[in-house]
Parts: sequence; C-alpha cells; structure tokens
Amino acid sequence: MSPRRSTARPRAVPAAHRRILAVLAVLALALTGLTSLAAPAIAAAKLTATFSSEGSGTSWTGKFVVKNSGDTAVDTWSLEFDLPEGVTISDHTHGTAEVKGRHVVVTPAYYNARVPAGRDTEPYSYTFRGSGQLKPPTGCLINGDKCDGTAAVPPKAPTGLSVADATARTVSLKWTAAAQGDFPVASYEVLRGTTVVAASASTQATVRDLQPATAYQFSVRAKDTRGNTGEAGAPVTATTVDPATDTVPPTAPRNLRSTEVTSSTVKLAWDAATDNQRVAAYDVYRGTTLVESLPADTLTSTVTGLSPATEYSFTVKARDAADNASPASNALSLTTKDPVGQDGYAKVGYFVQWGIYGRQYFVRDLETSGAAAKLDVINYAFANIDPKNLTCLNGVTKGTTQNPQDPNQGDGAGDAEADYGRAFPAGQSVDGVADDGWGKLRGNFNQLKKLKAKHPNLKVVVSLGGWTYSKYFSDVAKTDESRKKFVKSCIDMYIKGNLPAYNGAGGDGVAAGIFDGFDLDWEWPGSPDGHPGNHWSTDDKANNTALIAEFRKQLDALGGSHRLLTAFTPADAKKINDGWDLKEVFKHLDFGNVQGYDFHGAGSDNSWEPNRTGHQANLYKDAQSPYPTDFSIDDAVKVYTDQGIKPRKLTIGFPFYGRGWQQVADGGAHGEWQSANGAAPGQFQEEAGTRGYDNLVAAFPNLTVYHDEQSISTYGYTGANGQWWSFDDAWSIEKKTQYIKSKGLLGGMIWEMSGDTSNNVLFNALDRGLR
Repeated sequence: MSPRRSTARPRAVPAAHRRILAVLAVLALALTGLTSLAAPAIAAAKLTATFSSEGSGTSWTGKFVVKNSGDTAVDTWSLEFDLPEGVTISDHTHGTAEVKGRHVVVTPAYYNARVPAGRDTEPYSYTFRGSGQLKPPTGCLINGDKCDGTAAVPPKAPTGLSVADATARTVSLKWTAAAQGDFPVASYEVLRGTTVVAASASTQATVRDLQPATAYQFSVRAKDTRGNTGEAGAPVTATTVDPATDTVPPTAPRNLRSTEVTSSTVKLAWDAATDNQRVAAYDVYRGTTLVESLPADTLTSTVTGLSPATEYSFTVKARDAADNASPASNALSLTTKDPVGQDGYAKVGYFVQWGIYGRQYFVRDLETSGAAAKLDVINYAFANIDPKNLTCLNGVTKGTTQNPQDPNQGDGAGDAEADYGRAFPAGQSVDGVADDGWGKLRGNFNQLKKLKAKHPNLKVVVSLGGWTYSKYFSDVAKTDESRKKFVKSCIDMYIKGNLPAYNGAGGDGVAAGIFDGFDLDWEWPGSPDGHPGNHWSTDDKANNTALIAEFRKQLDALGGSHRLLTAFTPADAKKINDGWDLKEVFKHLDFGNVQGYDFHGAGSDNSWEPNRTGHQANLYKDAQSPYPTDFSIDDAVKVYTDQGIKPRKLTIGFPFYGRGWQQVADGGAHGEWQSANGAAPGQFQEEAGTRGYDNLVAAFPNLTVYHDEQSISTYGYTGANGQWWSFDDAWSIEKKTQYIKSKGLLGGMIWEMSGDTSNNVLFNALDRGLR
C-alpha cells in the first residue's frame, strides 16, 4: 500500500448559509427589476454613464446614472473618472470607490451591478458627497469605453521618423512622440508595409533579422492605453550594412561579473570590447542560448526568468556593424538564491479554507499566535477544477459529499463564502476591523490581504487540487490548448484577482495582490492510487511536466516580481516514476514539498490499513515493520537527490495531526505494529482516524507517549485493546529539523496550521529547529 495524502477535506455548506444565500439572490433580482421573460439577445450591450449634481459651492452631491441602450443585459460594470483639482469625495452609496489621488474607480453594489437591456441603474445609481468647488469629473469611462458613448479618438501619427543606426541585420529607428487622442499613448508599432515588425514602449525601436546590404522602408504608428491604433506616420528608408566592407571581428568583452543575484534574476556587467570600426551590439548568452541583444552603449544586463537554487553559466559576445561576432568573454558561473528562507530555512504552512467552521481557526490566529511573523509561505488550500469548463473554479458554494469513496465527491465543489463572501466580525479580523458586509472582498481572502500588509515578506500561494479536487488534473493537462486555457484561467482568477460575482462580492481585480503564485497538488499523475474516480493516464507524466512549464511560462510573462510555483510531491518512488520527470519538472518549480506523512493509516472509511498500526511520518525505516512495503522521509529525499535535484529545492512535510487505530493489542510493544480493528474515532465524525495534534492531546491527557529512536517516530498508546496514535511532537520535530540541516534541504512544510496548540507547541519547535 502506498502512502496517501491527508483525507481532511472541505465540508458541506451549512444549511443556514444556503438559506441566507437564497434570500439574498431573491433580493438582488427584485432590486434590479428583472422580469421572468427576457427578450432574446440580438445585439451587443452599450453602456453610457451620465453625471449630474445637486447643490452648489463647496458642498454638493454627485451622481452617475449608468444606462444600457443595447439589446443585451450587462452583468456588471466598472466606472472610472478623474476629479477636478481641489475636489475630494466621500459618503459613497450604491457602489464602492477606490480613490488614488484624483483618479476614482467605482464598482457597483451587488444589487445594481446587472443592467438589463434598455434600463438604467435608477433609483440605485452610484452617488457621492463632493467637497470643493463644483466642477464635473473628467476622463469618464464605463467598462473602459467613453461614458458619452462616442467612439474613442486614436493617437495622432508619430513624426520625425529617422534611422538611428544600421548593421548587417538590424535597423534602429527613432521618432518624435505622438500626440494622444482620448487616451494616453502606451506603445508604438513599427511597420514594414502592413506587417508589424517591432514594438516599443519608447520612441525608439530596433528591427531585427534583416538581410544584409538590403534597402527597407519602415513607418511607425501609436497605440493608446485602450488599444486604439492611430495612423502611421511618414515612412523612412534604411539600408543594412554590407558585410564585405568589414571582416575584422571585435575583441572579446572583458571582466564579465555579477552585481546582484536573486532567486530568479542575475544582473551582469562587463567592460567594453573594441573594434577596428565600431562595436554595434552585445549579445548575452546563458549557456549556448541567446537571451538578450543590447546596443553598444549598454554594458549591463538583467537576466530574468531563472529558477531558484540553480547554477547557470553566462558569457557575452560583441558584434560590429558588419555582424562579425567577437570571441566570448570569460564564463561566469552563478547559483541563484533560494526563493524563500534566504540565508536560512523555509517554513511553509497550509491554511485550510474550511478551518473557519468546525476547527474555528481563522487567518487572525496566524497573527495572534505569532506564526505569521515566522512563516515564509502560506499555502491556501484548496482551489478546485471546473468539471465542465476545465478551468479554475470559484464563485460557487457547494460542499463535498460525505462518502469518501464517492467518485464524484468533489465535482463542482467550492466555498466562495469562506474565500471572499463571509463578513468577519472584528474579533475574527487580522486588524481588529470588521469586514464591510457589502464590500467586494471579504472572507479569508481579505484577511490574507490584511495579514500580508502586516508582514510584507510573507508569501501566499493558492493550492490547486488536493486529495479530493485532483480528479480533473489529467484532463486539463492533456493538450497544449487545455493547458494554456487552464493556466490562464487560474492566473486571471488568483493573480489578476478577477473573482466571479458571489453574494455582492467579487469582480475584476478585487483579489489582485493577495496571491504570489501557485502550489500544484495533483494527487497523483500517472497513478490509479488517488481519490476514487480520479482521471489518470500513462501520458500524465509528460503532461504534468508540460503543465508545470506552462504555469512557469505564463507567470513569468506577467512581468514584475517573481511569482512562486511549487508542488506537493510524493514520497512513493513508484508514484514519482509514474508521474514526475524530476529533472524537467524542477527546471520550472521554485521548490517541491515532499510528502512526509500518511505513510500508514486506517482511513476514515477503513479502506486503507485498518488491521495493523504503523508510523505515519517516520524519518527512517523501522526494521520491526511487518509491512511488505514501507516508506520513510529519508528514502523519499534520496529519490530526489539521486536524480540530481538540489537539496535546496526540497522541503519535507510535517503533520500537525495524528493518525489512529482502535482496539489495538499491546503485543509487548505498546501497540507498535500490532493488530487493530479499524480507525479510531476522529476529531470530526466524517474524519475517523484523524485528530489535530491539539485535539489529540486534549482528548487523551493521560496518553502514554513513546519515542522510537530507530525510525524517529512518536506514538501514543492508551492501553490494552485501546487506541494507538502516530503523530509528530516537539521531540520528533527537533530530530527532523536536524536532518534538514544535515542534508542541506530548504526547510519544512506543515499540513496544516489549525492542528497546532494555541501556543504553537509544534510550530515553535519547527521554528527553533530551523534557526
């Protein structure tokens, strides 16, 4: 029997919550004036927004009425405008506003977000109190279009286009900035005929891959922030250099060096090369791959998109105008830094979405216990996969079924109420301020946002899948198209923060900045040993690699700060072989959280190992184990390092819960490896055989605890024919942290934070051990 993931999972949504949601849905329908018979959509919607005011002087009321003059209902809208100099606004009604300087972005209330065809938002139009001399706002946009409904005026044509430089295969152009139309100019496109051959955010660009000694004609046009494209300006003709005019290459650049190394970037600098005529460019190589070409006056480069804790070699070559390449500079070998836990060890902790119910464990508890200040990464568990659309799923509140053997147990399940719908009172809020019940962002997500504000170095990632939600991973990973679609949907939802509407919450961008990446919890690719009903295929191994690569590609394409990409990876060598091409996968992962628990257990439905006890999180193998196949943390780590995975790309898992059996014989070994009669009663009725550590020690204050020095395991026994529990305590955690240090591993991962005591007995032991 292979090790399994903890079967703790989201619980069904309480009936009271469902009733509240139904009442709110009816109220929303009534307020928007919907009728039961809607006309068929025959044309696109068209929104306008009209401003009016009441009052005068320096105290007045402003209002925007949003109207839909099209034939299709609009489900939501976003209004933005600029305030006149000296004007401030407050007392917003029928909408919420984010004010940055003079720019205002308004999102509707849940009851006036939908505008039916031919209707407007009256009598629930967005209203505010204005202070300062009354003047109408400017730059008004509704869903990104002009509020008066007129077409946007594009930018003017750029002028002054000229040739700044030419080599055998490139032409560099420069021009005078274009005058804007209705919106600011964002970028420029260089055209050869009607084909776009280069793009730039500045007033210069280089066209590459041209033929030597050839004349070309180019023109330039501007694009604004809304994507409107202006007319091209007057063209210019340029001729590339004839290589026959110069056959002498430049000298090699000298003194290639690094000025900064991070987990994903390297800054390089070098001394200039020389040439008999002139140096035209520098080419930066990572190994044999060209990563960047730079103009001759640039002697620095920042290489991005690198993997953490990975060694790279860099060189630089110079090129002259005739495209002669110099010899390579000195080779510079560098190792990128760890993604988290710099100059120390990483602490990664899972926070479970459903912990706010029976466990009564809130994001606030991470703060008040002091854990948040010591954690490096929080894994928010779990996000599901839409079984029909094969995209990231949110916006639903549907519990899982109670039968753990139900092959459809997690289909369509999710808890938007916990994620961003619930309004937490002050006593359950990170900063002691209650959620606004009508805000667009509430629930755990808003609390995580507050937690990150208090701890700027803390990273939060969303974990996709888990034991119950891994059913459709094989489907989303199957083709290039399905991978791109799935990854894009996850980035849109969790990185860009575009949450589906739910009970007045959600909307575009409302969750932006909360999540710093993804943790992939596919259990298990290429294996039939996952949850009953999981889809799997022998192609999963290759598709898993391709899916992880697609996540890395799309995350890096966002630009800005590096986003984390991690995975929960198996301890079972067979599962690794069946589903994980380790050398390829770890090119894209920041690190892997190696399963360090669930090596033995009865299972909540006695479907696993109900008839014999066993250690669930042993560091080393136990020679006394009667199981034909046994597992250990040390054996698991060796599988990874033997395949060349650097230790600093690995954490090991720590269980903050115990697994237990009942009616266990003593056997002269205090129940260790002895016969049993199924799972012991659990912390929750539906989770037999499992108790959080805090619940375990509270339920059995007289539990006799034993420490197995051979396997580094902790277990407790209640007596003859009693209960036997396998768990981690401060002793075993101390031993395992010594192992982490001795092996040079990145750190430890915790499943999951709510299992600890109120004074963090387990987490503090981990923190002490990893200092």
